[in-house]
Amino acid sequence: MLLSLTKTNKKQEKHENIMKYELDALIRYILCFIPISLFTLILTPITVYGSSLLLFFYNPETSGIVMTIKDIAFVFIEACIASYAYWLIMALTLTTKNIIWKTRIKMIFTGFILILIMNYLRIIVLVIARINATIQTYDIIHTFFWKFLSGVYVAIVWIILIKIYKIEKIPVYDDLKYLYKKSFLKK
Repeated sequence: MLLSLTKTNKKQEKHENIMKYELDALIRYILCFIPISLFTLILTPITVYGSSLLLFFYNPETSGIVMTIKDIAFVFIEACIASYAYWLIMALTLTTKNIIWKTRIKMIFTGFILILIMNYLRIIVLVIARINATIQTYDIIHTFFWKFLSGVYVAIVWIILIKIYKIEKIPVYDDLKYLYKKSFLKK
C-alpha cells in the first residue's frame, strides 16, 4: 500500500512540475508580445534627455524628440532609441528555458543598461561628428553604427549575459525540445 501511494505521489508531483513549466513558458512567451511602441514610449525620454544631459558642454535645447545644438536639430526617431535592441534582449531572455525569474529580471535589466550606455556613446559620437566634421563624415559614422555595429552589439550583449549568468540553454530551441518530448507526437 505504501509503495502504491509513493508511486501515485511521484506521478502527481511530476504532473504538477510539467504544469508549472507549461504555465511559466506560456507567461514568458506572452510577455514577448509587449509592443515595441511601449519600449519606444518609455525609452524615448530616457534617451533624449539623458543624451542632452551628457552633452551639457554643448548647451543643448531639448523639446520632445528634438535636441538642438548650435542650430542643428537632432531628431530622435524609433531607430535612434534602439527599441528593437531592448526588445530582442528581453525576448532572448524570456525564451530561454530554466532561468529563475529573479535571474531573468537581472539579465533583462543588465542588458538594458548595456544597450542604453552604448546608445548614449553612439549619440555623443554622432553629435560631435555632426558638429565638428562634414556631413559626409557624419553619414559614414551614422551608417556604420546603424547597419553594422548595432546588430553586432546586441549579439555581444547577449554573449556577455549568458557568460555572467552562466546560461546553458538555447532560446526557443530548448523549450521546443522539452515540449516535443512531452507531446503526443513523441509517444
